[in-house]
Amino acid sequence: MHRRLLAFVLGMVVVVAAALGAISLDPERDGARAKVDRTSTTSTAPTTTTTTRPRRGSLQPVTFAFGGDVHFESHLRRKLDVDPSGMFAPIAGELSAADVAMVNLEAAITEGGTPDPKSYSFRAPARALDALRVAGVDVVTVANNHGRDYGPVGLADTLTAKASGALPVVGVGNNAAEAYAPWRVEVRGQRIAVFGASDVIDDPLRSQWIATDTQAGIASAKAPEQERLLAAVRAERPGADTIAVYLHWGSEGTDCPTARQRELARALVDAGADLIVGGHTHRVMSAGRLPTTEGNAFVDYGLGNFVFYNESGPSGITGVLTVTATGRDVDAYAWKPARIRGGIPTPLTGDAAATDVAAFDQRRTCTDLTP
Repeated sequence: MHRRLLAFVLGMVVVVAAALGAISLDPERDGARAKVDRTSTTSTAPTTTTTTRPRRGSLQPVTFAFGGDVHFESHLRRKLDVDPSGMFAPIAGELSAADVAMVNLEAAITEGGTPDPKSYSFRAPARALDALRVAGVDVVTVANNHGRDYGPVGLADTLTAKASGALPVVGVGNNAAEAYAPWRVEVRGQRIAVFGASDVIDDPLRSQWIATDTQAGIASAKAPEQERLLAAVRAERPGADTIAVYLHWGSEGTDCPTARQRELARALVDAGADLIVGGHTHRVMSAGRLPTTEGNAFVDYGLGNFVFYNESGPSGITGVLTVTATGRDVDAYAWKPARIRGGIPTPLTGDAAATDVAAFDQRRTCTDLTP
């Protein structure tokens, strides 16, 4: 009898210990910080609601942090191999301080495949997603002109990495319904939807790269696929409090938005997007408010490089864009300047930061945006 009782007690100790081990008592254990009071989904179906929501949703502000183009080539791959949990230490605080942090992963998530015929091909191992998550990133987009660089094998690996759930990935899918679906997260009662799409795809590769009803690929913002993206945003609008769209767009090496960028931004705002950001030009451009019939949407035309092997001259100018939104209203935003050092963004302070912010504001004069 005593032996049976002792065995029972020991068994209960094991169960309790296992349960405690599964519950993190340390908010830093699984990432740069614990992001609390949130639930997320990846369903391709639009969200629905039976309650009419006010413009400011739950009335609680949500902070976003956006970084630009990220890859893991050259010495960045070595950093990933040596110190995956600490390689982003200089910038992790800026990312983890936000409720929702997002970057553009400009690579196929694979270690295999054969490069498509193009000038540059980028790829990253699946463990790169873990390193980004630990740094405070919540979601990445791979809808860009490198997201399918390593052919069908690389695309299949990318989709496997997405399905693993290591970090939410948007802008790619087994078909168009998946590729054009947003990542959804609820933060303090606010329902957030985040899309990813590319307006830059090499013309000879378009038929292979773009997701269709019967083909895996990335989400395109180019005509004629633009309408599919706009339709996805319109369908999401009734069930979301804040809609963000991260685009790959613009002309490389330029500081001012193209006519196409302005046109696409306006179309997305008219469809119901609240925040539109993006990259591709490898230059920090500017951001501001775009007037709408109901108020103001927010647009950033170019976030620049973020984690990148080229850090010379303008290519090394970077930063984190922070935006505070309460439902559809953008309450505040700020550019937090940094420099790429050893491939990693390092925040600036003092006069150097003030100079970068002034340049950021000055570049707004060649946009259609207001402060």
